[in-house]
Amino acid sequence: MNGLLNLLGLSKKAGRLELGEEPVGAACRAHKARAVLLASDAAENTIRRAAHFAEIGAVPVIALPFSKAELGGMAGRASCAMLALTDVGFAASLAKQLAQQDPERYDEVAGMLAVKAEKTLQRQKEKRIHEKKLQRGKSPWTAKQGNDSKPQKHDDDQTISQRRWPI
Repeated sequence: MNGLLNLLGLSKKAGRLELGEEPVGAACRAHKARAVLLASDAAENTIRRAAHFAEIGAVPVIALPFSKAELGGMAGRASCAMLALTDVGFAASLAKQLAQQDPERYDEVAGMLAVKAEKTLQRQKEKRIHEKKLQRGKSPWTAKQGNDSKPQKHDDDQTISQRRWPI
């Protein structure tokens, strides 16, 4: 349990944790939230609003096994009932740790967030490769030509790549 609070504290230091109802709502409306987290003793109205925010942002709501006082202590506040993780890696890691403790309750969410984290990681790798190609001066959009292929010539002796096409 202490590892989960440490993970939440780390995400807060990294700037990937929104605390409180208004920041969570703003993150969900901006589609930056990856998971909405609730304290175990959150009020019924808070639970309803968190479900509404999660529906807007298309993210899961995860009920944590911590009270408002425990979450507030981690955040440096008196109490905190609603949080949002804005990083899919932190969200997947938290869900994975929760699934290890209570598989039947958290397995589905952990699997969904793990898939999202993997897709995000793949996109980041592709972006880095693309940026490296641009730094080296290679155009990433040119088609590869074989050694034996020569540009096709037309009647006006312009290669196809030099020809202007009407739009």
